[in-house]
Amino acid sequence: MLAVTALARRAMAPGARAVPLAPLSAALRRSLFIQTENTPNPESLKFIPGKPVLESGTAEFRSFRDAQASPLAKRLFQVDGVKSVFFAQEFVTVTKAEDVEWSVVKPHVFAHIMDFYAEGSPVLDPGHEHGAQDTVISEDDSEVVAMIKELIETRVRPSVQEDGGDIVFKSFNEDTGIVKVQLQGSCSGCPSSSITLKSGIENMMMHYIPEVTGVEADDEDEDADDMPLSPMGIPRIRPAQAKSEGRDAFNSLGEQ
Repeated sequence: MLAVTALARRAMAPGARAVPLAPLSAALRRSLFIQTENTPNPESLKFIPGKPVLESGTAEFRSFRDAQASPLAKRLFQVDGVKSVFFAQEFVTVTKAEDVEWSVVKPHVFAHIMDFYAEGSPVLDPGHEHGAQDTVISEDDSEVVAMIKELIETRVRPSVQEDGGDIVFKSFNEDTGIVKVQLQGSCSGCPSSSITLKSGIENMMMHYIPEVTGVEADDEDEDADDMPLSPMGIPRIRPAQAKSEGRDAFNSLGEQ
């Protein structure tokens, strides 16, 4: 097994006495089987622990500073090369830098997720806001904005989340007809994200809502890479360079 729990590592230390694992941790280790799925982004992988990640909604962390609200995200950022962490209800998407190798990063992500679930800690700190509030229709929304939000929530978001990401509605300019959205998870920085926007999401919105003339990405966190990826004093894990292949974007979205 790739993952080794913290208690097991302590027990294997030189001169340490054998420490039996607690029954709950042992049971979780036996029952937790983490699967991975490729995404359209070759730098992103979906990790599916087979147990709930979030009760509802999604949460994204693009830097170690952002990850302070999540004990699990902080652990994952300790792996050198991890650029962002995305949580959904049933999976975790980890996005790495281009100059790191999945064959080295993936075992450490497995270990951190395995240890985390064995400890039973919450994924998010109490009080941390998350969820799809962007598509909640308010009384101040115009008819066009309400239609955009409904279309994102019912037609676009399910397809994007299936590929390990999410889409967040940011704004609609009534003068230009431009819809601004933010791509998260595997969709953020994906080489095929422009195809996803133009061939899929934009075509669909322009078909159902004539007032929409285009859809553009609003990447407000481009400076997140300037932050260190792990806290000071924690040893970093240095992977090597490699390439990985992912699936095509959900081209069928534009055909629906």
